[in-house]
Amino acid sequence: MPRLFDPITVKGVVFRNRIGVSPMCMYSYEDGNVTAFQTVHLGSRALGGAGLVIAEATAVEPEGRITSYDAGIWGDHQVELLSKTASAIKDGGAVAGIQISHAGRKASTKRPGDGGGVILPSEPSGWQVIGPSPIPFSENYLKPKEMDLVDIERVQNSFVKAAQRALLAGFEFLEIHAAHGYLLHSFYSPISNHRVDEYGGSLQNRIRFVLETVNKVRAVWPDRYPLCVRISGTDWVAGGWTIEDSVELAKQLKTAGVDIIDCSSGGGVSTARVPVAPGYQVPIAKEVKAKAGILTSAVGLINNFELADQIIQDNSADFVLLGREFLRNPTWPIQAAIGLGFPAPIPPQYVRGY
Repeated sequence: MPRLFDPITVKGVVFRNRIGVSPMCMYSYEDGNVTAFQTVHLGSRALGGAGLVIAEATAVEPEGRITSYDAGIWGDHQVELLSKTASAIKDGGAVAGIQISHAGRKASTKRPGDGGGVILPSEPSGWQVIGPSPIPFSENYLKPKEMDLVDIERVQNSFVKAAQRALLAGFEFLEIHAAHGYLLHSFYSPISNHRVDEYGGSLQNRIRFVLETVNKVRAVWPDRYPLCVRISGTDWVAGGWTIEDSVELAKQLKTAGVDIIDCSSGGGVSTARVPVAPGYQVPIAKEVKAKAGILTSAVGLINNFELADQIIQDNSADFVLLGREFLRNPTWPIQAAIGLGFPAPIPPQYVRGY
C-alpha cells in the first residue's frame, strides 16, 4: 500500500514522494518575463522537500494571460528566464513542472491585489478576450469574441510551441490547464459553450478542442516525460459539467497519451455554490482514477499531514498538490515526514535546524 513519502515513477521520471506544489499565479511579472522571484519562490519549495514543483499558469499567448502581470511562454526569449526556475527546482531535488495555459474569456483583468475587475481592450494593458461562444463569465467580465476555426488552430499551435519551449527550458513535467473556467474548460462545459459547429453541442464535440490540443502537444512532448491535464471535475451547477463527464474525458485523454489527471473543480460558473471543506475535491480524483484507470492528483484544502497521507493510502489519488500550505510553509514536506514518522527529505545544509 503506497504512502505519502513512497517514491513513484511515471514514464521515465522518478518522484521522491507524492507531494507537489500546485501551480499558483503570483502576478509578479511584466511582459510575461519571469524574474528571480519565481526562481527563489519555487526553488525554496523544492528544498523544502516537495517531490514535484509546478510553475504557475504560463500563458501560451499574450492574450492568454489572466492579467498583464502573468508569466508567459509565447516567445523564445522567455526560455532562458524559465530555465533558471527549472534548474532551481531540480537542484532542490524535485521534479520541475510547468503549467501552460490560456485564460480565454477570463483574461484581461486587474490583479487581485489591485482590486480585480476587467481592463477594457481600449486601455493600454487590456485586450480582446476570446472563447467558444460570446458569453461573458459574469456581468463583470468582458464579452468574448467567438473563436472561429482560424483562432482555434492558432491557439492549438501556441500550446504546441509552448510545450517545445518548456522542454528547452528543462522542465520534465508538463501540465495543460483545462480547468477553472479558462479557455479549454470553457469549451467542454455546456454552460459556456453554445456553439453549433463541430466544437459544440454533444459532449464529444465539446471535448474536441481539448483532445486535439493534447494530441498536438503529445506529438512534441517526449514520451519519457509525463503529460498532465488539469480539469474541473464538476461545474457544481445543474446542467453543467459533471464528474461522469470527467470520467469520459479522462478515458479519452488517457488514449491520447495523458499520464495524469489533476482533478480540481469549478471556476466556470460565477454563481456556483462550491462545498468548500478540507479535501472536498478528493472524491473527484478518486472516481476519475478508479473509473478511467489513470493516475490522478488531488487538490483543494489538503491542509494537514494525516489527510494528505490518507488520500494516498486510500488509493484516492497518486499525488497530493498543495497551494496555500506551501505559501505559508515552504518546508511542509519535511515537517510532514517528521510528523508521520518517515525519513525526512532534509537538505544537508538544513540538517542543523531539525
